[in-house]
Amino acid sequence: MPTAARAGGIFSDPQPILDRLRQGPGEEARREMAVTDSTPPPSRWTLRTIRATFEIFSGMTLGGVWRALEGRFGIALRSGAVQHYSPDPEYAIKYNNIVKCLNDVAAMTDRVALVFLDEMGYTRWPEPGPDWVATAPAPPPETDRAASPNRLWRIIGALNAVTGRVDFLDAYIVGRAKVIQFYKQLDAAYPDVERLLVVQDNWSIHTHEDVLSALKRWPRIEPVWLPTYSPWLNPIEKLWRWLRQDVLKLHRLAGDWQSLRARVNQFLGQFAGGSQDLLRYVGLKGKGKLAQALQIPP
Repeated sequence: MPTAARAGGIFSDPQPILDRLRQGPGEEARREMAVTDSTPPPSRWTLRTIRATFEIFSGMTLGGVWRALEGRFGIALRSGAVQHYSPDPEYAIKYNNIVKCLNDVAAMTDRVALVFLDEMGYTRWPEPGPDWVATAPAPPPETDRAASPNRLWRIIGALNAVTGRVDFLDAYIVGRAKVIQFYKQLDAAYPDVERLLVVQDNWSIHTHEDVLSALKRWPRIEPVWLPTYSPWLNPIEKLWRWLRQDVLKLHRLAGDWQSLRARVNQFLGQFAGGSQDLLRYVGLKGKGKLAQALQIPP
């Protein structure tokens, strides 16, 4: 069983523990968590499997193990990083173009604006989620579901990369006509800029000949294409996540479709004047790559 030098209750050499943790749980952890003799070892560490694996933690409470790990080694429960992957062979070219566009905006905020565009849908029935209640939240009763069948409503929105302003349009269907209508709305929303860069994904509607032809009416609008399947480069995706977390999960408006739509619009409408908090939430302020592209060197 792995050990480390221990003197006066203080671990003097943490490196063996750090090295062993990087290898992942093994036989000691398997025995600790086994349901049967053929149970495989777990893939992740827990306080129980750490205590079972390292002799220096034996006899400690789980709370004691936690305090020792965090206080001595700076080891805490952390989420693993997502391995992003896009199959687009032009990923680097498109990514670098987005960064260049952000650089241009940072240098010419009075003449150039950039928005991230995307669509989302939500249903009448609430999304599941945790809540502070005496018993677990239940789905709508059968009678309510029969009286209020599920529906899907859609939104097309645009997030300003510098101000955090949000413009949106909601409809039963977001197709070619609504995308064109939204371009017209964006053109009116930014009357003073020379260029309006619209970063968007490769949904077939965005590149439909009718949509591209209609764009000629608003020559200031320039589509900027994301790499294929790369939502991590579109910060408005995180705005949708915020909307789902704060409004759509476990909402009580399944029987009042109009009020639910009004509440969604109210949530998005609060950002009509821009929001620095929203920019921080979506990663356009701070130390992220997109945020750094918006910073002008001193």
